[in-house]
Amino acid sequence: MKSSMDEVSVFLRLAILPLRMSCTTETGWPSILSLWYLYQDEKLYCATQESARIVAYLRNNPQCAFEIAADNPPYCGVRGQAIAGIDNTLGVNILEKLLQRYLGGLDNSLAQNLLSKKDEEVAIVLDPVNVFKWNFSSRMQDVISDKDRHKICP
Repeated sequence: MKSSMDEVSVFLRLAILPLRMSCTTETGWPSILSLWYLYQDEKLYCATQESARIVAYLRNNPQCAFEIAADNPPYCGVRGQAIAGIDNTLGVNILEKLLQRYLGGLDNSLAQNLLSKKDEEVAIVLDPVNVFKWNFSSRMQDVISDKDRHKICP
């Protein structure tokens, strides 16, 4: 099992993909959204505005599910269930790390726009409870494009 979790950790650290998160709204209906994530200390960190609906949903019910997977073959990824927490002190720090990770820096218009609202930023901290990986690479060899052969899979 340790090697399996090592593969998951490597994938979560190296894959530059959005995290899809599912949570329950105040009406009881599920909702799903995509967020940038950072994996550190065996937790998944996202950032968003305090006023975002996801923050209220998670405060009301911290149980959530997540998936990190690409849309192109070979299909592989990590999904699981987690308990979410909202951290009002880490928002800006996580946002800056996410901008570095996904945009390569802070010197671009999107980063500047997001940082202009940094006073309202909070961190969503996902503490995974169950984690599952899948990798269909071996059965998809004849449909994987040359550009996708280098893809990291757990």
